[in-house]
Amino acid sequence: MAKLTIVFGILLILLGVGAYVVTEMQSKTALIPAFVGLPLVILGAIAQAKPGIRMHVMHAAVLIGLLGFFGSVGGVVKLLKWQLNDVEPARPAAVVVQAIMAVLMVAFVAICVKSFIAARKARRAGLPVA
Repeated sequence: MAKLTIVFGILLILLGVGAYVVTEMQSKTALIPAFVGLPLVILGAIAQAKPGIRMHVMHAAVLIGLLGFFGSVGGVVKLLKWQLNDVEPARPAAVVVQAIMAVLMVAFVAICVKSFIAARKARRAGLPVA
C-alpha cells in the first residue's frame, strides 16, 4: 500500500502541475491536487521506511484521500451538469481537474479500505500482515 500511496501522490502532483501549466499559471489554485499529492508521497515513503508505524501512517493517508475527495467531488457534479446541459462552466479546466482528482481520490480510498479489511482478516487468522 505504501508504494501505491506514492503512485497516487505522484499522479496528483502531475495533475496539479499540469493544470497550472495548461491554465498558463493564472491561478495557484490549479496546484491544489499537487498540495494533496505531496503529503501522500511523504506518508507513503514514511510507511515504507518505518514498518512499525505503517498502519498509522496509512490511516493518515486515507484521511487525506477522503478530504481530497470531499474537496473535489463538486467538480464531478459540475462536469455532469456541463455534459448534460451543454452549458460550459466559467472555468472548464478547473472542473475537469476537480473531477479527475475526485476519481483518483475515491479510487485510492477504496483500494486502501479493501487493503485494511484484508489486513484485519489476516491478523484475525493469525497470518502475517505485509
